[in-house]
Amino acid sequence: MGYMRLAKIRSRVMPRAVRGFTLVELIIIISVIGIIAAITYSVAVPNYRERTYLTRATSELHTMGNALTLYVSKYNDYPADVARGIPPGTQEFLQQGVNNVWPNAPWPGSIYDYDRWDDLGIIQISIRFCNAGDDATCKKNFPKESWVTSSWDSYSSVYFCIKGPCRAHHDKPIDYPAYCINCGTKSPFF
Repeated sequence: MGYMRLAKIRSRVMPRAVRGFTLVELIIIISVIGIIAAITYSVAVPNYRERTYLTRATSELHTMGNALTLYVSKYNDYPADVARGIPPGTQEFLQQGVNNVWPNAPWPGSIYDYDRWDDLGIIQISIRFCNAGDDATCKKNFPKESWVTSSWDSYSSVYFCIKGPCRAHHDKPIDYPAYCINCGTKSPFF
């Protein structure tokens, strides 16, 4: 009985202090928020990065396609084939700064390759992920996209078709595994 009486007196004399979080509670809350942020970051960022690579590739391939169209308008022919790089003479039709990115393509380890295969009537710009025959390097460099299947190898590519029956590689059939950026209604998954 004496205890209850003392509590009543204390409550009249000292008002109850507003109770805040203890240091331990704050550390637990901050830790939980940190764990949730880390999980969200690890799931979301790789997907955004891959989307960024594809968006950049699409933009740069369209820019190069436009430069080739202007080149043909001026010189009445396409430039000669180039092994891994920008076609000669197209620099004058490209925006300042674009020249600095060639031959590096968006995906780590990938490069641009201008292809003029007269025997097949094909003009295209490809993104190669390794040298032909180097499948081990390619597997590491391939995009992490749904259209990259287990059948992709060192001859597979992402390409932008300018003219003709474009394909992954000169020596491979038209249905060889690759991804076409601008093939319209044609399936981009062959």
